[in-house]
Amino acid sequence: MTVNAKQDVDVTVVGAGPVGLVLAAELALSGASVQVIERLPEPAEAMKAGSINVPTAEALDRRGLLPAAEQVQREILERVGSFAPQTGDRRPGGGAQPGGSRNSGGDQQPGGGRRAPDSWFTGHFAGMVLDADLVDWSDADLAAHTAVAGARMVPQRELEELLAGHVARLGVPVRRGVEVTALQDTGDGVLVGTTAGPVRTGWLVGCDGGRSTVRRLAGIDFPGTDPELTGHLALVDIADPEKLANGWAWSTRGAYRYGPQPGRVVTVEFDDVPADLPHSRRRSRGGTPIAPVTLDEVQASLRRVSGTDVTLTALRAAATRWTDNARQAAAYRSGRVLLAGDAAHVHSPFGGQGLNLGVGDAMNLGWKLGAVVAGWAPDGLLDTYDAERRPLGAWVLDWTRAQIGVMRGDAKSAALREVMADLLSTRDGTTYAVKKISGADQHIDLPGDHPLVGRFVPDLWLGDGSRLADHGHGGGFLLLDRTPDGTFARLAQAWAGRVSSVTDGHATPTGVLVRPDGVVAWASDATGIAAVTGLETALHRWTGAPSSAPDHMPAG
Repeated sequence: MTVNAKQDVDVTVVGAGPVGLVLAAELALSGASVQVIERLPEPAEAMKAGSINVPTAEALDRRGLLPAAEQVQREILERVGSFAPQTGDRRPGGGAQPGGSRNSGGDQQPGGGRRAPDSWFTGHFAGMVLDADLVDWSDADLAAHTAVAGARMVPQRELEELLAGHVARLGVPVRRGVEVTALQDTGDGVLVGTTAGPVRTGWLVGCDGGRSTVRRLAGIDFPGTDPELTGHLALVDIADPEKLANGWAWSTRGAYRYGPQPGRVVTVEFDDVPADLPHSRRRSRGGTPIAPVTLDEVQASLRRVSGTDVTLTALRAAATRWTDNARQAAAYRSGRVLLAGDAAHVHSPFGGQGLNLGVGDAMNLGWKLGAVVAGWAPDGLLDTYDAERRPLGAWVLDWTRAQIGVMRGDAKSAALREVMADLLSTRDGTTYAVKKISGADQHIDLPGDHPLVGRFVPDLWLGDGSRLADHGHGGGFLLLDRTPDGTFARLAQAWAGRVSSVTDGHATPTGVLVRPDGVVAWASDATGIAAVTGLETALHRWTGAPSSAPDHMPAG
């Protein structure tokens, strides 16, 4: 696409984390010219998210990145395999006393059987690890999304490496060591001040984290709830690991987890930060640099919450400090400035939702903004970004807030934890939580009465042995046509270049229209006039005006 003479680039993405890289890739696939600028000179080494959920793994799958993600998981399992089987997480909420045996709890689970080999994909709720043997894996939502099961254990650092290669192959420049200092929305573009000079861009998207400079400069409010805890995540060498209980353990000061890999520790403290502690312990605001987490800081925190004198001898990777600060941007868009990922919402990391929520933002926004740049977007398409993603963001904030209420060290929270432990020791309770954490039941409220509409497309296997997802590596809409004479595909020819049709033998559903973000925009089990009309309506709604007159001939 030709860039406007007054612009250097169609879209500038600020932030080269997973969210910014996914967004840049989706924009490039849509034909937009895009650049990424990142203030850090090198990728961050700090420990962050340790896995991805189903929608994120499926997003990688749809772009041909599943084999690479599966390789990452195999390597991770080789590293943790010798340790994970010993971690013996107990009945949800049963807890462990500090200094407990490394084998406390054994292999006996609430379901009475041995934990499934891939149980670490089930996740936890407020530290209450969910038993894979209790999950109803035949549940319709879970059973519909199994093709990416081998690509869920992808830590954030490895994910960033994978995505960096993806955007490089697409020719997207990533300019590191460049900070945003000012912005001006001119109505027909954005003038961005940076430490490397001014940038003229058609659109600016802030994917620059919870302390987003783009959000601040755009004047977008960030309401929410203040933090009441401080957490640490670190990979350390421990002189006396036998003093720690494996898995999650609670005390009146908070909670900690040791595992599932050797040396990995998480601490959660609910006490207010004492006034005499150095400023580096506090969550910095307004662009002030946050001091690195030290070995002494992690050790002191672990000793307080565990009640032991455990000794840490070294940090094996950059540790992270976090809180339960929970906020959501008042708007995801202000004129030609948009927000995605942590720039749009922040919360505690419990449940591993943050990275996945941000990738979902990027997938949703990428094709829509790309359509606007390309000139074929139907009226109001870009507004659906906020409308569709805001409810999910609000749910994630509440999901993490609920876990904070269960994890406090007071007697009332301990009692509530026992109630939750009972619920999570049932098949229905465990299945419900796993579906929420995995994202397998995510749904967007879209027009249409077919049960697939608004959901992420399930594993749809075709007669040639491929899956529908295998045909979407280049982006764009996918239309599955299972009518006897290709009626749906013939209709979609009027939107050639935006919609790719895949024909298959007759089966149900007979037709499925999948948006570039993997969400089903239309589906039908029929082949008649009503089905054809429904498809044409969906095509107009999501892909704009056709480039030629549609063929309305129904199937016989």
